[in-house]
Amino acid sequence: MPRYKIIVEYDGAPFVGWQLQERDLSVQGALMAAIEAFSGEKVMVQGAGRTDAGVHAIGQVAHFDLATERETDTVRDAINAHLRPLPVAVLSAETVAADFDARRSALRRHYFYRIGNRRPDLALERGRAWRVPRRLDAQAMHAAAQRLIGKHDFTTFRSTECQAKSPEKTLDKLDVSRVGDEVHITAVARSFLHNQVRSMVGSLALVGDGKWQADDLWRALQARDRAACGPVGPPDGLYLVRVDY
Repeated sequence: MPRYKIIVEYDGAPFVGWQLQERDLSVQGALMAAIEAFSGEKVMVQGAGRTDAGVHAIGQVAHFDLATERETDTVRDAINAHLRPLPVAVLSAETVAADFDARRSALRRHYFYRIGNRRPDLALERGRAWRVPRRLDAQAMHAAAQRLIGKHDFTTFRSTECQAKSPEKTLDKLDVSRVGDEVHITAVARSFLHNQVRSMVGSLALVGDGKWQADDLWRALQARDRAACGPVGPPDGLYLVRVDY
């Protein structure tokens, strides 16, 4: 039974998130329906990251098994044909070893967050970036972000609904930079807690706005208390960019 690895791109706006829901539209459910439509097989598609409602992906990775081996280009194109007109596309498909697991085999996950930092409303990028009208100090945000690098108890930046067994995670990278009227935030780790990236982004925005200093961010982390977190950034600006294996 061949196993296929696919790389998927999607606009998260119309979905309740990645994870399969009984009645609501999910990315996982849309892929499973498309695969069944072309192959006649009911399969379980396992993803590398369970993105929330409204979160986008440029490089989500997933795997599934088929009873019959098919050309990988055929698999990609057939799935895409049955996904239309949903804003989901399989960018590539390849056969992998039977023990490959999109979630458990992952070594690092790369997330990217966009802040549209301008006074005018977002016209073309609405729903794809978080608009913050006050100018943010990206350098101050980057300096403060470095306080979160390493292994910590990230309870402060963890959703109360998070199902992870431990609040401890190792954050490998958290970079902030300005590109024109956007502020870009890149976060890299083996895995993240539920809402961790969006929670860190919201707190960093307080630093950029001058309401917090780097020490305030550090104290929030050390508090290990969700109440100490700043506002959670909306899902619109978050993208799952890449997964390393």
